[in-house]
Amino acid sequence: MKAKELLLYIQSGGLEDRLAALYGADRVTEQTARYAEAVKAFAALYGEERETRLFSVPGRTELSGNHTDHNGGCVLAAAVELDIIAVVSGRKDDAVTVKSKGFPIDAVSCHPTAPDEGRYYTSEALIAGVCAGFAKRGYEVCGFDAYTTSSVLKGSGLSSSAAFEVMIGAILNDLANGGVIPAPVLAEIGQFAENVYFGKPSGLMDQMACAVGGISFMDFENPASAKIEKLEFDLSAAGYCLCMTNTGGSHADLNEDYASVPAEMKAVASAFGQTVLRGLTCHEVLARAAELRKTCGDRAILRALHFLDETERVEKQAACLREGDLVGFLRGVEASGRSSFMWLQNVYTVKNVREQGLSLALAVTERALRHTPLPAAWRLHGGGFAGTVQAFLPREAVKAYQEAMEAVFGAGACAVLRIRHQGAIRIF
Repeated sequence: MKAKELLLYIQSGGLEDRLAALYGADRVTEQTARYAEAVKAFAALYGEERETRLFSVPGRTELSGNHTDHNGGCVLAAAVELDIIAVVSGRKDDAVTVKSKGFPIDAVSCHPTAPDEGRYYTSEALIAGVCAGFAKRGYEVCGFDAYTTSSVLKGSGLSSSAAFEVMIGAILNDLANGGVIPAPVLAEIGQFAENVYFGKPSGLMDQMACAVGGISFMDFENPASAKIEKLEFDLSAAGYCLCMTNTGGSHADLNEDYASVPAEMKAVASAFGQTVLRGLTCHEVLARAAELRKTCGDRAILRALHFLDETERVEKQAACLREGDLVGFLRGVEASGRSSFMWLQNVYTVKNVREQGLSLALAVTERALRHTPLPAAWRLHGGGFAGTVQAFLPREAVKAYQEAMEAVFGAGACAVLRIRHQGAIRIF
């Protein structure tokens, strides 16, 4: 359908059912306007006669398993309703252009050259990396023009970069490969792009949650064939809400902090002749702690202990969700949060100890929910050092909690999120 025709289709309510399924019936009007605006922007940039398609990729929230995927551990994650959407049209040449709302246009070839350190940490690098990842696996690539807009804000801890990577993959999958590439493979290609072309040594969890959707238990003991299990647990039906508070901290200059986590964990693993920590026990690590203090450092030992306990904890939490044991799951959430603060130590960066937004948010949360009659739990969310905290609380406690958090971090800082069943999809 041409862009001008698609705009009329959206404005006349043609996408209502799809939008209701993705965002809830109460948000159809808002999302209709959002999609119409995106099509208008595409048409203004590329022309209203272009044949167009619509895509949506969700952000993700980590429910438990903080910094475990990169060492072969286990993670609980879920897709959320906040998403990146794209209006797309294919091209006959090799050019890929992507205009994201609020950012300059990115232009690369779908047949990119080798990784370029001078383009590290740019969206152009991510696009080139996804194209290279497709070619590396023997998949087809093609040129296209796209306009994107995102509610997965950068710095929110909901994986805006992973959603963007998976979006580029979903577009290439649809335009050039007939949509046959499985969602987990799109996630793996996104991770390749982030690691090799973007220059960030991230694990696979973010991309996998965005691509697959729903609540997922992920076991990365064998990264080449991660075990993915969707868990049919409905948090809303249990009377609980998931709240995310963005503390507004900057992620600038934090790449070294993020990279230090897997590096220190793998240093401990190397001392045992392994490439990752999976398979070791806390007893084994502590038995050699005196030696490891000298070779790896105290923080590396603490981070290794966090990983080993956290992976075991995630497996127990997954069992709780399978059995409908919400209280058991919440106990694991709280334990995960304590472990991240004390052992993983990714709540603030030592480069700027004056800025401790996550620590403050956890303190405010603990005080706000101290007297909640029903169980509640909270933890640091995502990569850490800046960004977002997560809280699970009874529905009746949400309003007071939002007021407490926004009094400190500003209006709109605390969002109540729905968990989205669908992963990366073409909407139209």
